[in-house]
Amino acid sequence: MIAHSFNSEMTESVPIVSSPDVTDILFPQPAPSPQSGSGHSACYTNPPTQEELFPVEQSGRQFGKNRLRLVFWETTSACNLECVHCRRIDVAAELAKQDMSTEQGLALISSLTEAGNPILVLSGGEPLSRPDIFRLAHHARQEGLTTALATNGTLIDGPMAREIVASGIGRVAISIDGANPATHDKFRGISGSFQKALGGFEHLKQAGMSMQINCTLARHNASEREDIYKLALKLGADALHIFMLVPVGCGVEIAADSQLPPDEYETILNWFYDKSREGKLQTKATCAPHYYRIMRQRAKTEGVKLSFATHGMDAVTRGCLAGSSVCFVSHKGEVFPCGYLPVTAGNVLERPFREVWEKSAVFEQLRNTANLKGKCGLCEYRNVCEGCRARAYGETGDYLAEEPYCTFRPRALS
Repeated sequence: MIAHSFNSEMTESVPIVSSPDVTDILFPQPAPSPQSGSGHSACYTNPPTQEELFPVEQSGRQFGKNRLRLVFWETTSACNLECVHCRRIDVAAELAKQDMSTEQGLALISSLTEAGNPILVLSGGEPLSRPDIFRLAHHARQEGLTTALATNGTLIDGPMAREIVASGIGRVAISIDGANPATHDKFRGISGSFQKALGGFEHLKQAGMSMQINCTLARHNASEREDIYKLALKLGADALHIFMLVPVGCGVEIAADSQLPPDEYETILNWFYDKSREGKLQTKATCAPHYYRIMRQRAKTEGVKLSFATHGMDAVTRGCLAGSSVCFVSHKGEVFPCGYLPVTAGNVLERPFREVWEKSAVFEQLRNTANLKGKCGLCEYRNVCEGCRARAYGETGDYLAEEPYCTFRPRALS
């Protein structure tokens, strides 16, 4: 398990997974051109058109606003690790008895196509603990869905890697939460998990899979970020996604020791921007919506006009997508804005997924930035950042409150 939002005393309405393995996997895209170049890479000779970025339904309704782009499904709560930011193995095993059945899972996958054409991320827990995971992946492919797998990597050998590829999964994300075994294994709770994760990565790479590394940056590993970046390059990863800790669930219990202060968030996100400009691999900052403010500030300082050609997908997306482009389905069918925000929007075992997606009052609130409070509501960057709604909820109990880990002062407050 690679999450940090569960404890055995949580209520039924709280998502039991909010892990760096289940938060925002993007599929192969050209990396931004290096800063030292002209600002345009050969990769961008045919950038996506407006129609490709925001396709139109046959009915004529444009998908550009609140288009369903990513669905993260916690296929099981079962896991083989005991991460410090997550549930215990015995608790996970007990909860796995409530996992959706194969038939319920197949029905969920089919229902997603009624709401759009999202990328489906199969997560957990540890999704490879689920016996029917490849049947589910095959079904997603038959339904025409692009599918990803979020895993801790420790169960993957050569034959398993080949089966993952054969199932039609398009990318696998493996969490690496330290640049060395000592840091990673301590966080994951099981000795040897670092080497097993790297072994799983290598098996998949050899099988031809597109590979992504996810890394939660907190006090235990922030000083290793440069080495983690170098490790991603050495392994030949296609993408590196960093995640900033969200204090919900078990994250609350470790926040005092693990949460980075706001000024260090700012430092790390500026560092990550610099890495993105090297153009050596795809990069994505998640649960760090202020990155999209920093990116615009830095581009303006550099005299670079922000576009898909210069900054890739980061230029055409925004910070917090919870409930507007992204949602999370728990192992029991509950639908949440994201895996970190414990506010339920409905349950797919009780209502059609499309109905939940289109009519949830929670989602409606999150889709209107005019509802944001505090300095987020006044900020000139609110429409590209929005602040982390889950972090606001974790700190205040109000998911529309201002982002508590942002140092920026809006002009309206000057």
